[in-house]
Amino acid sequence: MSFDLSIPAVALVFLLLLSAFFSGSETALTAASRARLTELERRGNWRASVALSLTKSRERLIGALLLGNNVVNISASALATAVLLKAFGDSGAIIASVAMTVLVLIFGEVMPKTYAIAYPERVALAVAPIMRVLVPVFGPVVIAVEYVVKNVLRVFGVNVSNVNDVLSAHDELRGTIDLHHKEGAFITNDRNMMGGILDLQDLEVLDAMIHRTKMLTIDSADAPEKIVNQVLKSGHTRFPVWKDTQDNIVGILHAKNLFAALQESEGDFSKVRIEEVMSPPWFVPDTRPLADQLKAFLRRKTHFAVVVDEYGEVQGLITLEDIIEEIIGDIKDEHDFVSSGIKPQPDGSYIVEGTVPLRDLNRALGWNLPDDEATTIAGLVIHDARMIPDVGQVFNFHGFRVEVLKKRKHQVTSVKLTPENPG
Repeated sequence: MSFDLSIPAVALVFLLLLSAFFSGSETALTAASRARLTELERRGNWRASVALSLTKSRERLIGALLLGNNVVNISASALATAVLLKAFGDSGAIIASVAMTVLVLIFGEVMPKTYAIAYPERVALAVAPIMRVLVPVFGPVVIAVEYVVKNVLRVFGVNVSNVNDVLSAHDELRGTIDLHHKEGAFITNDRNMMGGILDLQDLEVLDAMIHRTKMLTIDSADAPEKIVNQVLKSGHTRFPVWKDTQDNIVGILHAKNLFAALQESEGDFSKVRIEEVMSPPWFVPDTRPLADQLKAFLRRKTHFAVVVDEYGEVQGLITLEDIIEEIIGDIKDEHDFVSSGIKPQPDGSYIVEGTVPLRDLNRALGWNLPDDEATTIAGLVIHDARMIPDVGQVFNFHGFRVEVLKKRKHQVTSVKLTPENPG
């Protein structure tokens, strides 16, 4: 008995094309760069706007795509089985299974997904208008499926109702930057700068400030001549001024104002009044996010503030330059290890001053020492050792051999770091 195969063949080809459409759409809409689509939307591309709106409800979109793909693949397999059973009898089922597996795998899955991966934005823009219609059509079925899935998982103690994206936008950006750096698209300095910008929100003023032990301050009771000499020798332009005790900061002295007052007095130091040329101090909490402090500097059009803790005790000072250095790195010769407190040794080890910030150390040498619990290398040694170590003590942590070289009272001032796996 003969029968016409043309209609089933055409139907089968159409179903394979639909399978390719759903497979390619799934890959393209999930792989397409939201940043590129956003830029296209900004330029007036309405298809990009549609694609972005679809990706906002990712679960609903994926559900519709999977539903459509499964319906099409099952229909194609059923049609091929029915036709081949009539043509070849019982053996037709086996032939249909093998043939449809090959056809669906090649033309319905691998080929469209390969093309979609190669050109995700192009494919996403092409399929977005169609999917905008199909998603609402499949919506009720997808909602029903989601309801069943969530309740079945709940039986096994899994609650997915409040599951959010694992990665935040910042984390995704950071991962993208690191990936491009590994692939050679970004040089190390570019990676560090972009990472520094993202880190500002996670850092506090305490992490970037100049500690009070390194502050250059001026005693308001000193003679003007002594103060001028101190300013000239320091090389700095701004100085906290204290009265009675160093915790009592009463003003900020700008070198420019001091020298202007000295010029007006025609070089007569006795006529210079420090309290008249200094400006009021600006106190900021040490727990303020660094990003907020940067905005505050820009808003107030100043770049110098005194840092205090919750008890009002002076902890240090923060400048606009300190924040900029958190982004671009130390504003010095990048190869000047000695001046930054890092001295490379012939054996591959490094002698590091205890006050060197961990972020600076990681940036300079490409390391990944944790800076969550400590700001400086000395702080990290004390934290991991859970004690104040003595000179000569050796520890092993985070892939390094750490030897304490110098100590001043309870402060670790110098350590020797030797990577366990150099290079």
